[in-house]
Amino acid sequence: MEVIYVPRRLIEKAQELGIDINDVVLKALANTLNLDVRELTNARLEIAEKFLEEAKEYIRKRDPVQSSEKLYRAVEECIKVLAEVLKVPQLEEVKKRGRWTTWLLGMASTDLSRVLREERIALTWSKAYEVHVWSLHEARYRVEDVGIAVPVVEWLLTYTR
Repeated sequence: MEVIYVPRRLIEKAQELGIDINDVVLKALANTLNLDVRELTNARLEIAEKFLEEAKEYIRKRDPVQSSEKLYRAVEECIKVLAEVLKVPQLEEVKKRGRWTTWLLGMASTDLSRVLREERIALTWSKAYEVHVWSLHEARYRVEDVGIAVPVVEWLLTYTR
């Protein structure tokens, strides 16, 4: 695997603007390589799997902040995969903005749950968002509170595959 260096000030600027560097790189590569939807979704699934494994490792290390971030990112990638495959309405706004936002991901999870008749999609998004906020942003959740989300994230990844 190739490691790519991105200067810290670019990462900080992207974070200030709410831009996901991984998503920018993935989209740029997909465009440059002329990837089809299947290839792009397979790449996103690989990223989701990596995030889930990292989350489990951080749980073993008793780090609720990092584990919550990785669980959230795994769910985010799954929602994007399903949204791209099923062409949810939020994709139009993503194109206009040039990126996904939290509220668009939440709305996409609701629409995906309805269209696929699988309420666990929206519930998994809600759980991931909950642990993300209460662990990463608020620093209130313990590793046990974050760890309880692992099985539902695993379910979503399996479902998405």
